[in-house]
Amino acid sequence: NTPLSLLHHRHPHGIQRNHLEHSHFFTHSDNATAVELYSKVRILCWVMTGPSNLETKARHVQATWTRHCNVVLFMSSVWDDGFPTVGLGTKEGRDQLYWKTIRAFQYIHQHHLEQADWFLKADDDTFVVLDNLRWLLANHTPEEPVYFGKRFKPFVKQGYMSGGAGYVLSKEALRRFVEGFRTQVCTHTSAVEDLALGQCMEKIGVQAGDSRDTKGRETFHPFPPEKHLTENLRRDYYYPTYSFYPILLGAQSCSDLSISFHYVSPEEMYMLEYLSRHLHPHGYRPRYQPSVPPPASLGNFPVHNKNADAERATGGLFPPNSPA
Repeated sequence: NTPLSLLHHRHPHGIQRNHLEHSHFFTHSDNATAVELYSKVRILCWVMTGPSNLETKARHVQATWTRHCNVVLFMSSVWDDGFPTVGLGTKEGRDQLYWKTIRAFQYIHQHHLEQADWFLKADDDTFVVLDNLRWLLANHTPEEPVYFGKRFKPFVKQGYMSGGAGYVLSKEALRRFVEGFRTQVCTHTSAVEDLALGQCMEKIGVQAGDSRDTKGRETFHPFPPEKHLTENLRRDYYYPTYSFYPILLGAQSCSDLSISFHYVSPEEMYMLEYLSRHLHPHGYRPRYQPSVPPPASLGNFPVHNKNADAERATGGLFPPNSPA
């Protein structure tokens, strides 16, 4: 097995910077767009974990999808220079999740604000396809007060993002979140992390974005793939009641350009990494291939144009009514 130390360039304060150079199985022509997006859409990924999960869960997240982030931080209650993790000075337990989230974003704002444009929070059992996330974010600018994830609808007028499926804040959203706590516009109102964060976002004018594709299929998923794809979500389960958008079942439940799944086991982390990075059917083009601007023009972000013609509006990855 490849030592983890060879997969990461480790830095002080728990930072791990990762680069596309390790993706040697792609030729330049294959991944030109991904390489361009990697440099233009910089994502800091922070993973919520704890001391007891470092070897059983976080280690496998570290060895798989987080290698494709621009910057990676593992947030725990205590410092661990060997892993490494950032110590937030909280206790452990579900009732501490929002405190961890608040302090993690405050730490990132203080130490890493200029190293990324977007800031992704994920759990240590969440799997994320970073290339698909970058395409979503390429349609927006970091100056927009917006965040994306799997959108739920109860308790918050504009909805809020599921914590387990992961959510991503623009730089402006991060600034407003930290300022909201400094001015006490936002407070620790609930131990339910995702709901409390959503309530704060609404108060500070950060928009809950629509991350579905042009066919109305979700890209952030609060369960593992098999739960969605086998129609295993009973209609009387909480999910249809909570989902902001109508639930699609079976193969239509997941976009071909899905971004995240939750409750993913360590073994499934490696399987999803293989399926999303290596496995392709020979002789077939992607059946869902949204319009992609030429790589040379990717510097002219955002690529989504409100005034684009009808083909562009319906052929892009994300719906025309996405915040822009």
